[in-house]
Amino acid sequence: MKVYRTDEIRNVVLLGHGGSGKTSLVEAMAFVSGVTNRMGKISDHNTLSDFDKEEQKREFSIHTTLYPIEWEKAKINVLDTPGYFDFVGEVEEAVSAADAAVIVVSGKAGVEVGTEKAWELCDKYNLPRMVYVTEMDMDDASFRNVVEELTARYGKVIAPHFQPIRENEQLVGYVNVIKNAARRYTGIGQREECEIPDYCLPNLKIYRDTLLETVAETSEDLMERYFAGEEFSVEEIRSALRVNVMDGSIVPVGMGSNTMAQGVANLLSDIVRFFPSPDKRECVGFNRTTKAIYEANYDFAKAKTAYVFKTMVDPFIGKYSFVKVCSGVLKGEDVLYNTSTDAEEKPGKLYTMQGNKPVEVQELHAGDIGAIAKLSATRTGDTLATKNTQVVYPKTDHSVPYTYMKYVVKSKGDEDKVSQALAKIMAEDVTVKVVNDSENHQTLLYGMGEQHLEVIVSELANRYKVEVTLETPKVAFRETIRKTSDIDTKYKKQSGGHGQYGHVKMKFEPSGDLETPYIFEETVVGGAVPKNYFPAVEKGLQESVGKGPLAGYPVVGVKATLYDGSYHPVDSSEMAFKTATMQAFKKGIMEASPVLLEPIATLKVTVPDEYTGDVMGDLNKRRGRVLGMTPVQGGKQIIEADIPMTGVFGYCTVLRSMTGGRGTYEYEFARYEQAPSDVQEKEIAKRAAEE
Repeated sequence: MKVYRTDEIRNVVLLGHGGSGKTSLVEAMAFVSGVTNRMGKISDHNTLSDFDKEEQKREFSIHTTLYPIEWEKAKINVLDTPGYFDFVGEVEEAVSAADAAVIVVSGKAGVEVGTEKAWELCDKYNLPRMVYVTEMDMDDASFRNVVEELTARYGKVIAPHFQPIRENEQLVGYVNVIKNAARRYTGIGQREECEIPDYCLPNLKIYRDTLLETVAETSEDLMERYFAGEEFSVEEIRSALRVNVMDGSIVPVGMGSNTMAQGVANLLSDIVRFFPSPDKRECVGFNRTTKAIYEANYDFAKAKTAYVFKTMVDPFIGKYSFVKVCSGVLKGEDVLYNTSTDAEEKPGKLYTMQGNKPVEVQELHAGDIGAIAKLSATRTGDTLATKNTQVVYPKTDHSVPYTYMKYVVKSKGDEDKVSQALAKIMAEDVTVKVVNDSENHQTLLYGMGEQHLEVIVSELANRYKVEVTLETPKVAFRETIRKTSDIDTKYKKQSGGHGQYGHVKMKFEPSGDLETPYIFEETVVGGAVPKNYFPAVEKGLQESVGKGPLAGYPVVGVKATLYDGSYHPVDSSEMAFKTATMQAFKKGIMEASPVLLEPIATLKVTVPDEYTGDVMGDLNKRRGRVLGMTPVQGGKQIIEADIPMTGVFGYCTVLRSMTGGRGTYEYEFARYEQAPSDVQEKEIAKRAAEE
């Protein structure tokens, strides 16, 4: 592939709800631009961007893929993203590298939750955007309905600049609202001029008035001419549109059919015409050498710097680090310095990726997106620069995984293989996390949702040939006491020769500090227990609090006082006093009204206003206590609640189904509280059965 200058590059992310047609749009773009001579189908498992076996099996995108398209002397780096919420980490990576977005909406399904989330992401990253309505060749597709839904939600910024011509429920052509002219399709991707049908005129007038009014608002001169009833030239409209699209004050709406490759050439031309090249966007880092802000701004004349926004780890083709060049011109022979890990890296070769196919390029100019193979010390979020100009760019803000399951390795001896495979999956997907919960002897796998965890298990089996099963994780309960007990324990053993003798009198009471397992005090007088045995008594306590006598959970909040006892000059030993203490502890806890404590989390749920009642009702069922509600932008509420950790398990799926995918949540551990008696009884019975 030839080398492109910064002003010839467009970095575009495709966003939208799952199933809206992003992947098939990439197929149509590749076909229309001449990259391929036939279009693949998702159902045939032969599309360019869904090359992963897991994606083909499930028939939806799991990973973001890069596909460069050459069009009208420009290079469009198309980033095709997953539409399902469990793979939001991939979407966030793509959005951080893009300079503009095409929000893909199905003409059949209309505006969906994924459309709203795509819009919110564009707002967060300040991305210029346009909407592309797919499936216009389907019977029940309606462009007008989509435009009306978008306008009701986002207001006057929505400006359709194409309008479908449909006959017998089929897409046969389109009206170009800017040119006020019509075209009829004559074959796949081909068209010819035609008259505007009468039935298109009422809607065309609405769309054209909206467009011209927006154009007029860009300058006083145009506003005067608009009120005087003058016509604007096509170039004047396009020039004003470019300004408005770049600052987000207008969002053009186009349409077409991916399967028939209709409308796609118009979309590609619009991307080149209206979207900014990288040098029109800001890019700022921190120069560690000069301790100053580094304004890279995709300037090819500045020192070489690049940000690693994504990693691809493929068992067959190896590891590729996807980079966006922030300044300078990268070349294969460069020696780069990883300012995040302080390691030198030698790229050797530079590539652009066509799906999973690396295509070598000589150099990458500022603003371009490419890939570098086998960078050993480089991970997603790192910055590559030169040793003389050590720039660091801020890392992408990724969603935090809150859904977790315990995983168990199926075959003994595969533990190392599984952990190595998971390390590769985590290098590729930053929203996957593995936590070793040593207290409950379990390893937890975290992801963005249950489907995400299923996909990880499937990838382990298919890609890395190791199998794990997911199980319900144990919750970390605690044990403590509410009353005081006084225990007298004697450990005496005679077995020929030296015997064993340890005698302790101890008092156990609540310490009032649930953060600390135990507090040990001794008030022995007259040497009843010699001082040299006090450490052995404490060691007995230390070993006992790890597994309480009630249900085998760690003990907290106990004060143990050794106040008396006795010893034998020959038979007493540290081991004897430690054993006596452990026996006293077990008896003392059971006689001091022991209770189970459960972990409580502080939960924050963000939902649209209309779902607050349902969410609060569900939280009550989970024994949650609602602490308050805070209204936030976009007609949403943040509901704060204290909830037992047992109530958090499986919450992701329930919240999504309750709110149609619109609700999000986060939580963090807050404290331990006494569990209700029914919960305690169930847990004690369960642990007894396990034992």
